[in-house]
Amino acid sequence: MYKGQKVIVVLPAYNAAQTLEKTYREIPFPLVDEVVLCDDASRDNTSELAREIGIRHVIKHEKNRGYGGNQKSLYNKALELGGDIVIMLHPDYQYTPKLIEPMVHILGENLYQVVLGSRILGNGALKGGMPIYKYIANRILTLTQNLLVNHKLSEYHTGYRSFRKEVLENIRFNENSDDFVFDNEMLSQIIYAGYGIAEVTCPTKYFEEASSINLQRSIKYGLGVLRVSGGHFLQRLGLVKLKMYQPKEQ
Repeated sequence: MYKGQKVIVVLPAYNAAQTLEKTYREIPFPLVDEVVLCDDASRDNTSELAREIGIRHVIKHEKNRGYGGNQKSLYNKALELGGDIVIMLHPDYQYTPKLIEPMVHILGENLYQVVLGSRILGNGALKGGMPIYKYIANRILTLTQNLLVNHKLSEYHTGYRSFRKEVLENIRFNENSDDFVFDNEMLSQIIYAGYGIAEVTCPTKYFEEASSINLQRSIKYGLGVLRVSGGHFLQRLGLVKLKMYQPKEQ
C-alpha cells in the first residue's frame, strides 16, 4: 500500500522462465500488494514457475493472443482486484524493478496519472545495447509522433508503464489491437484524454534472454505507429471522430 492505495504489478509473460524469478525477487515488497502474471501460451514452464515462486494471480492463455491481448487480461484483472496504482513490468528483466518505488510515489501523490520508464532520457540507450537501427527508428518515430499528437515525450516505445486506476477505467484499451501497436494506441488515448504523463530515466539492458521483435515485425509496428498518430492528428483537428478516443461507457 501507498497511503491507503493498493499497488499492483502486472507481468506480461511469454517464454519468461529464465528471467522471471530474478525479476520477481527485485520487486519492492511490501510496497507492492499484488503481482499478476499473464502467460500468453508460453512454450516453457513460465506459469508453473510463477506459482512456485509465490505469484498468486496467474492467468494462462491457451492460445497466444499477442502482446496487446496479454496486457488487456492483466489490466482487467488489476481493476478487478481493486488496484489503485498499476505498474506493468516485463518479466524478461530488461527493465529494472527498482524503479517501481519512484513510480509509485509519483502516482500515489497524484502528481501525474501515468509514469513511463524512458530508455532515451540520458545517454544510456546505445551503451545498454539497444540496436542502432532500433535507436534511429525510435528517434524518428518519436519526433513524428510528438508533432502529430501535439505532445512532448522522449519516447513512445518503452514497455515500462504505470497508471492510476482512473486512466484504465476511462480509456477504451480493450478495443485496441492485440499486437505490439497496442502500446501506442493506449498512449494516444491517454494524451487525447488529457492525463498527465511523467517520464523517469530507465537503464537500458539488451541481452540474449530479453524479448525483442525482429526487423519485419518492427517495420509492421512502425507503420502501425504512424497510422495511430495520423488518426490522432485528424481527431485533434476535428476531421474524424474515432471511437477509440471516446470516454468508456460506465
